[in-house]
Amino acid sequence: MFRTRLHQLAEQSLTRTVNPLESSTGPVVQRLGRRVILLCSNDYLGLATHHDVIHAAICATERYGVGSGAARLICGTLPPHENLETSLANFKGTEAALMFGSGYVANLGVIPSLIGHNGLILADRLCHASLIDGCRLSGADFRVFRHRDLAHVESLLKRRAANRHTLIVTDGLFSMDGDIAPLPELASLAKQYDAMLYVDDAHGTGIMGPTGRGTLEQLGVEHEIPFHMGTLGKALGSSGAYVVGPRDMIQYLINTARSFIFTTAPPPSSAAAANAALAIIRQDPERRIRLWANRHRLFTGLQQRGFRLTDTVSPILPILIGSAEQALAFAEQLLAHGVYVPAIRPPTVPDDTSRIRVTVTSEHTADHIDEALKAFELAGRATGLV
Repeated sequence: MFRTRLHQLAEQSLTRTVNPLESSTGPVVQRLGRRVILLCSNDYLGLATHHDVIHAAICATERYGVGSGAARLICGTLPPHENLETSLANFKGTEAALMFGSGYVANLGVIPSLIGHNGLILADRLCHASLIDGCRLSGADFRVFRHRDLAHVESLLKRRAANRHTLIVTDGLFSMDGDIAPLPELASLAKQYDAMLYVDDAHGTGIMGPTGRGTLEQLGVEHEIPFHMGTLGKALGSSGAYVVGPRDMIQYLINTARSFIFTTAPPPSSAAAANAALAIIRQDPERRIRLWANRHRLFTGLQQRGFRLTDTVSPILPILIGSAEQALAFAEQLLAHGVYVPAIRPPTVPDDTSRIRVTVTSEHTADHIDEALKAFELAGRATGLV
């Protein structure tokens, strides 16, 4: 059965493999004994390999061990978890925060805690898979609205039964398109129709907004959206996730979010590393400045070479291709020319929208970007994309 299904996936160019690296992730990595430029990491600020972040993880491991022993409600809470949650709440300007093991785990736990079987969920068509799965797990009626389509959202709100408990769900920064949700307008609709708005700002945290607080800061809606979630494994360079919001809400999640209650707590090293990364984000704005300069250089270069990109406004630069087969061929050509970016295919993206999802970091140099652009041009010509 499994072999047959794998063969069917292969015929559609949809099989996936794990690609081992022989170095830490960074602007340049070792793969199969060869130097390649990495342009697919979410470590936007290069903090996964920052000395202070590594040192914090080592110190926490030496003091508290490599594991947390049990769920926090069973075994107790360790100082690194509490310290991180205090720092996150302070950074985000909320009363409290709660750490989860991953963004996927957070969304699977939080969404069903916010709404139940008698409720209604409206979610953007391009929401992350973890949001979609959290919505389904809730048991609420689930409707999908067209991507960033406010008129569609309002039409669904108008058609619901009076006083029905409703949750609007969206990414802040969409991971496969690089565009951002219309949060001011969604917040206004939520208020007008007495609905809640749940934002996953996994990719926005650390890089969007004047101080890096995320997409909510970028769009000036931090006071209109009282709670949201994000991850620690992207710009913060560690692993795990968080929810920030009013203290009562966080206490409610501690008592109701099954993926918090019934899961061993994240390692203390992850919490300590994320806390150190958060301090660097607050103290070193130069990393964000370098990131956006690199983003401009790479985005401009790809456009000048004739590649078709999404309406991205972020360091996520998806090159639209279409067929999964051609996307795979382009990725293989890129790797042959020294650039590693895997093809993104269904079900990660809708049918016939396969792409090369390029991400740049603050740690890429101008030479890295220029070398990569040459590889993109050669690969594009070899595959007929440019």
